[in-house]
Parts: sequence; C-alpha cells; structure tokens
Amino acid sequence: MLYSLTRRALTGSAILLFATSAVPAIAQEDTTLSIGMAAVITSLDPHEDSNSPNNATSRNIFDSLINRGGSAENKPQLATSWEVLDSTHWRFTLREGVKFHDGSTFDSEDVVASLLRARDKESKAFASYTRNIAEVTADGPNAVIVETTVADPMILNSLSRIRIISSDYADASVADFENGKAATGTGPFKFVSYTPGDRIELDRNDDYFAGPSEWSHVTIRMVPDNGGRLASLLAGDLDLIEALPAEGVDRVESSDGMHIIRGQSTRLVYLGMDVARDQTPFVTAKDGSALGTNPFKDERVRKALLMAINRDAIVDRVMRKNGTVADQFVAKGFFGHSEEVEKVAYDPEGARKLLADAGYPDGFAMTIHGPSGRYVNDSEVLQAAGQMFSRIGIDTKVEVLPWSVYSNKYSDGEYSLFLGSWGVNTGEVSNPALAIVAGRDAEKGTGRYNGSGINIPEVNALLDEATSTLEEAAREPLLKEVSKLVFNDNWLLPMHYENVVMGAKSNISYKPRGDKYTLAYEVHNSAKTE
Repeated sequence: MLYSLTRRALTGSAILLFATSAVPAIAQEDTTLSIGMAAVITSLDPHEDSNSPNNATSRNIFDSLINRGGSAENKPQLATSWEVLDSTHWRFTLREGVKFHDGSTFDSEDVVASLLRARDKESKAFASYTRNIAEVTADGPNAVIVETTVADPMILNSLSRIRIISSDYADASVADFENGKAATGTGPFKFVSYTPGDRIELDRNDDYFAGPSEWSHVTIRMVPDNGGRLASLLAGDLDLIEALPAEGVDRVESSDGMHIIRGQSTRLVYLGMDVARDQTPFVTAKDGSALGTNPFKDERVRKALLMAINRDAIVDRVMRKNGTVADQFVAKGFFGHSEEVEKVAYDPEGARKLLADAGYPDGFAMTIHGPSGRYVNDSEVLQAAGQMFSRIGIDTKVEVLPWSVYSNKYSDGEYSLFLGSWGVNTGEVSNPALAIVAGRDAEKGTGRYNGSGINIPEVNALLDEATSTLEEAAREPLLKEVSKLVFNDNWLLPMHYENVVMGAKSNISYKPRGDKYTLAYEVHNSAKTE
C-alpha cells in the first residue's frame, strides 16, 4: 500500500510512522536451510547492479532504512520512524543499538555513506531510486535528513531498495564484497563464502535486532537449469526451490515429503524492440541483405507482432497456467492501470495485413534474444513466440543465453527484439516506466534498463510530473496516461504476469512475495514446535 501524504504534510506538519517490532521466540538451534535460486547473481556488491536475484540475495546480509514487505508495504527497518519536514526534506530516526556483523556500531554516518555511494556509483544501477536524492546529511548519530531535488512521492520505496553498508567500506571495490572483506552488514545472516555462479554460504546473525533466524546456516545455490533444480529438490539436496518448472509439478505433488507453494507476483514479462536505430542489427531481408529501414519504428509492425502471439496459449500450455496474460504494466486494481489501454487479440490474419500495409508483404528475417533460466519457462516462451512470428511471414531465429551473459546486453540495447521483465515491486506504474520506457538519461536516472531505446517526449514529461506530485489523486491520472501512451502504440509487447510457483520439502513454509524475492529469514520450519 502506498504511503499517502496529506495536504497538511506539505505545509510543514510532520507525519510520523513508528515501528513495533515483535521479536520471535525462536530457540537458536543448529538448523540448516538450502535454497535453489532460479538465476545467477551478478554481484555481491549491493550497489553495483540492480536486478531481482542480486537485490534478494543482498537482503540476507544487509538491511535498508525501510523494509519493503511482501505486499509492497513500507515497514520500519534501520529507520524506526520518519517525518516530512517539507516537500523536499525527510527526517529519518534510526534504530539504536544495532551492530554490524564485525561488532561495530551502526549510526547515521553509515546511512549517509551508503545512500551517496549508491547514487554516485559509476554503474548507475540504482539511478531509478537515487535520481531525486540531492543530499543526505547526519542529524546527530541517530538521525539523517534526506533532501530531494523535487517532491518525491516514492522516496520510501526508493530507500527500501538501497542496502546500508558500513561507512568503513564506502570506497570498497566489487571484489572486496565478493571475497567477504566488505560484505559486513547488519542483516539476519553473516557472509561465510561466495563461489560465483554456484553458491553463497551464510551463518545466522544471533544478535539480529529483529530476532535471530531459526536457521543457523543457509546455503543459497544458483541453479538456473530447470531440470537440475528440480532434481536437487527431489533428491533432498535442496529444501526450497524457486520457479518450479511446469513439468515438475506432478512429480512434486506425487512425492512423499514434498509440496508446492503458490502465490501471485507483480512481475511483468514483455518483448522489447529496438525502436531507436534506423537500421537494427538482427533484422534483415529474407535473403540476408540489409533492410533500408528498421521495421520496429512502424507502429503497424509492432502491433502485428503482438497480434501474432497467442498469449493465452503460451500461458496455458507453455507456462502450464503459471501466469496471467498482461496488457500493460500493472493489472486492474493497481495504481496507474488504465481502462483505455486496448486489449490486442490474437489475430494472425490481421497481423499479416498490417505487415503488408507497413510495406512488408513478404515479411523479413530476424533473430530474437532472451535468457535461459531467469524467468518462468523463459526460453520456451521465446521459442513459442518465434514460431508464431514465423507463421505470419517473419523468418525467426531464437537465441537464448545464460542470464549472466544476457542481462547487461539486453538492458544496454544490443538486441533487435528481446525478452525482458520487470518486477513491479511498488505496485504502481512509475517504477517500471522510469526504468524501461523513460528516455535514457544518466543525469536524471531514467531509462537505465530501457533496452528498446524508447524516448517519447510526452511520456517523459508525464513521468517527470508524476514523480514530483505528492498527492495521489493528482498523480494517478498522469500514470494512467503513461500506460495508455506506451501500450496503445505498442512500444512494448506485454506477454504475461508471472505467478509464483515454488517446490519445497513438506516441513518448509514460505509466504510468496509479490516481488518474487526468496528471503531466508522469512522461510520457516513448519514442523518445528516452538
């Protein structure tokens, strides 16, 4: 639920939110947990690269000022309360008595160093969240003041994304985090070891301020191969796995000592297209010669591609109902969903006509790209889409790559047509729009993951206004208009929202989160009697 500011807050009256943290009565026993992640993380530096696997993993070791809950609610974490001083100044009161894993005391200097490090990092991976931060200053040892460049209605969400590190490591390298030297947080688990592409070993932080985890040791294994992840669960080597493959549902349900955990997510899967270059590298005439133009710049071609995809069949057969067909950033009921977005139906004949109208009566040839093992049945979804494009006269080759190879290339715009995704963790439109359709502007912090090269002045202006408007009643119509403009002109081709389907041993309980994060601290041993 979004935190709504009243008109009184804008005139200087403070709004405070206070923490009430119940510490669970859990005996500190020796218990181990093994989690199978569906994707490989790309860095243990919590400010180096912003993607769901990295951000979920970092939350095991590091805390943030704000704890973003599984239903996208803002909860106190290292900040116990906050108040609005005026439209561009927020004061955060910090939790006292918190220690880093090395025994040093957490204070305001650590918050200042962390927020500015995330803002000023060369990678600019967190620019969507830090772009409005003008300054962060200590207000004594137990409070900080965050100044924003404009009124920022999403500042709490933004701060929930940024992990707090010790100020001693503000200048640490990526390697220092990955070898453990700087991987010192205040979170529920302590770094033990990291083997890139394979696993992370963690030990329980017995002094965690919210109470110790019931797991004394956690192993997080990266197993992007669906078959391998399923086999490890069935063999008992893993206690809980992400993204249970559709072909494994029956096997888990029929196995003694196993069960399936299901839930809803806000993750949108879409196809992006290069709409920026006059000639795009992976599209040619059918004989392999260069095309004079980039077909994706024509809205008729983009709509033809969407009409060619039988999204209902993909959700039903390829994903085994582990998804819901999408038409825009967020589903009905979420902030910024527009009823004016056209629902495009499967219509291959109509798609062929649109291609002909656009000057491609015989189609063309293209290679489309996507990851393997990052999203639910991602390579199979891309293969199915490729076959459907071929049926309307577009000769289509499909190339899938490991996520670690693919992730930077697609977001940097190296491909012509690609499979992308965004977890809409805020439950509203500005979060995905700023990252994947706003014009790429490093100084403003927009478009960091806009691999399509979309740059629509009207959308950019609407987002500028929406993200500096504190009153929700005034902000929502702006975001609805963004949704309408993006999807009625088919700048992105929406595929589906992913459902959460996990496999687990029968003694494991977990409440799936909307952001699809798998957090060890929230995993419980349901067979244990406290």
